[in-house]
Amino acid sequence: MDTLNQISTTLALTMGLAWASGINLYATLFTLGYLANTGNITLPPDLQIVADPMVMGAAGIMYCIEFFADKVPGVDTGWDTIHTFIRIPAGAMLAAGAVGELNPVVELAAAIMGGGMAATSHATKAGSRVLINTSPEPFSNWFASVGEDIAVVTGVWACINHPFLFLIALALFIALAIWLLPRIWGGIKKVFRFIGKLFGQQDYTPPRLNPPQ
Repeated sequence: MDTLNQISTTLALTMGLAWASGINLYATLFTLGYLANTGNITLPPDLQIVADPMVMGAAGIMYCIEFFADKVPGVDTGWDTIHTFIRIPAGAMLAAGAVGELNPVVELAAAIMGGGMAATSHATKAGSRVLINTSPEPFSNWFASVGEDIAVVTGVWACINHPFLFLIALALFIALAIWLLPRIWGGIKKVFRFIGKLFGQQDYTPPRLNPPQ
């Protein structure tokens, strides 16, 4: 039973940090550092650096910038686009660090899974934001941003204190993402086709070839 608890705790921390990083990396780092400094978690050796005051300060400053950038329609999409190259690698690194000092093969496997999880949560967030930005009012964007911040902080706390419940919630998120992402992608293509038409771009229709006589 202790082995099962240890596996579930490590898996929840590994996938939880990767999932949260894909949505808001800086809130994830700051929350993790805060929990470590207040004695709510003992970090694995490879993650203890996030509890350093300098790292927490940098994460806090970047979170403040993201807090405002994430609530401006259009700016949030640009911010998400840039952070595609930051959140996903960071999610992989945090996942690898969360497994502790184990076999390098285990750490590599954790990094691969963590990168995939961060990519999934990032794509779900960024894609849904593109669709939300089509709404003329800004309030839905604000509500989505605040909801994401709350989900990240709550998720990091839950993956540490209630790993079994978090893993169940994470499985539901993965199922929802599998169902939702193709629909988000379809909606994004419609948005870009509409924007293209506004600028006079016509849909390309390949020429029809007459069959040989």
